[in-house]
Amino acid sequence: MPEPLARLFHQLGVADPEGSGWKVVVLTFLLAALFTWHFTPRVRAFALRVGWADEGGGRRQHRGQLPNAGGLAVYAGVVGSLAVAAMIRPIVVDDVLIQLFAILLGGTLLLFVGFLDDQYGLSPWIRLLAQTLAALLAYAAGVRIEAAFGSPIDPLLSFALTWLWIVGITNAMNLIDGLDGLAGGIALITSVGLLFASAQYETRAAATLILAALAGAALGFLRHNLPPSKIIMGDAGAYFFGYVLATAAILGYVKVTTVFSLVPVALLLAVPILDTTLVFTKRLLAGKNPLSSPGRDHLHHTLLERGLSTWRAVMVLWTLTLAAVTFALVLQGIPPAAIVASALISGGLLLFVAWRRRREA
Repeated sequence: MPEPLARLFHQLGVADPEGSGWKVVVLTFLLAALFTWHFTPRVRAFALRVGWADEGGGRRQHRGQLPNAGGLAVYAGVVGSLAVAAMIRPIVVDDVLIQLFAILLGGTLLLFVGFLDDQYGLSPWIRLLAQTLAALLAYAAGVRIEAAFGSPIDPLLSFALTWLWIVGITNAMNLIDGLDGLAGGIALITSVGLLFASAQYETRAAATLILAALAGAALGFLRHNLPPSKIIMGDAGAYFFGYVLATAAILGYVKVTTVFSLVPVALLLAVPILDTTLVFTKRLLAGKNPLSSPGRDHLHHTLLERGLSTWRAVMVLWTLTLAAVTFALVLQGIPPAAIVASALISGGLLLFVAWRRRREA
């Protein structure tokens, strides 16, 4: 391979341009995208047949019944592509396997709880308990925010920060899932950005692989979720996206020595965090339970009230997410080539799937 091209590959995070590692990551992304792209219509048809659907009207943007089981298609795409990748290039590092399985197991738990909530409705406390168990699972597997202040309470502070981050992001992705394609697009942009960040370190193979699968599944699902949506991910999909993104964002490289240590990580998910913070503040000031008092008080509702169409509101929030992720990568010192590639790939993929959906609609 020519030296300039090899140098470019290294900047993108490819340690061995001649090896198979990066090819497996690309294959994982493609498999997840293709599987979810073609499997989602089957999930939609089955969901309509058995009644897994939300009624339109009220706060919802759609009319009539809309299947809410899209999270099952996303999950199947992620797990299926990872299974194929593991068969092609087995992961032999024990720590990587443990972290990968912990993330998938925690995501499976939240997918199941979210699905039950979609169909039958669950108490906010049951949902919080499930999210806490998933956070404990990740923490026990070493997926944690390390507090390094040199104080006796560092372990306790480490767990508290890890719990707050995982539970907070899981709920933030669920809360912002209020417009067709919004949460899926944010998940795609963030997954691609995190992928290029984790690819810079060979020790983060678990994060790189699962982020490739998540980005592919988000792309495949968006094909059917963009306005006018044919299916939504529901709480099941939003919880799964939120949990995997939260754990992948802290996998192996977040050490807190000052309050500002978490800023680059928080910027990766700045839009969901900002939305959730504003919503929680408004509802608490109004004396309401933030988790069980839905209302038209999200960022996307503000944009709609200002006269933007659903498409334009989604595009605005996607653009803000892309800008925040790009800035986060700059703060983390990621090579410029990787930053540019992240922005171009995520932006290009969103434009492609939006073009396909609008042409069909």
